[in-house]
Amino acid sequence: MIRVLLADDEHLIRGALASLLALEDDITVVAEAGTGDEALAMARAHRPDVAVLDPRMPGCDGVSVAATLRGTVPQCISMIVTSHARGGALKQALGAGVRGFVPKTVSGRRLAEIIRTVHTDGRYVDHELAADAIAAGESPLTPRETGMPSPAEDGAPVAEIASHAALSPGTVRNHLSAAAAELGAENRHVAAGIARVRGRL
Repeated sequence: MIRVLLADDEHLIRGALASLLALEDDITVVAEAGTGDEALAMARAHRPDVAVLDPRMPGCDGVSVAATLRGTVPQCISMIVTSHARGGALKQALGAGVRGFVPKTVSGRRLAEIIRTVHTDGRYVDHELAADAIAAGESPLTPRETGMPSPAEDGAPVAEIASHAALSPGTVRNHLSAAAAELGAENRHVAAGIARVRGRL
């Protein structure tokens, strides 16, 4: 039996995925999460074989969750299920140890097949998402800088961003300033808006 963690902040999507996977004889959903922090807690508590992650969740994003799980729950293989591929997202995901990069339009049966593939040390990258990621080109931001503007866009204070990223407030300010400079923005809030429009978040 393949034990699966589902993490998506959209309850309807998460519930639909859980229902579809429940139809499979060899897959069981052992935990669900609506935020990145919750996903990490559930993974530590339930030790799933595969984590199916939304790339954009409150708190830690899906790629950050995957990178953390790689060190804290190494037997758990991560997959990203997304509606689009922003610039650099595929490269960041693969760098974080993600073994599956799947569109949200995939059928339940196909998702189950992909879960089986990654569970047996295989990889799956949807060709359309890969093409979109390549067409978007490289982001001017480093992976660390890419993760900074998103919470800033939501108005999160530096201390909160630092806490989620496990960095000092001074380091976060430096990354935010670097991101703003790379994007030609006067402050972190504007930088977040530019990054969002350009598909960098």
